[in-house]
Amino acid sequence: MATFALILLIRLYQAGISPLLGPCCRFVPSCSEYALTAIRRHGPARGAVLAMKRLLRCHPLHAGGVDPVP
Repeated sequence: MATFALILLIRLYQAGISPLLGPCCRFVPSCSEYALTAIRRHGPARGAVLAMKRLLRCHPLHAGGVDPVP
């Protein structure tokens, strides 16, 4: 149930908010796609932690690049 809720929230963000912001992600895959993969692969608790760590790295001082889900 938690997995479904988190995935739904991310999908709503991708459909409703992300298009308004435009393409600005410095990572491949995007942070929202990373979060979806992490939650599906590691479950809701560990996946959410991995997604939060990724979001904390998303700032102008980080070079970005390819960052696959472990």
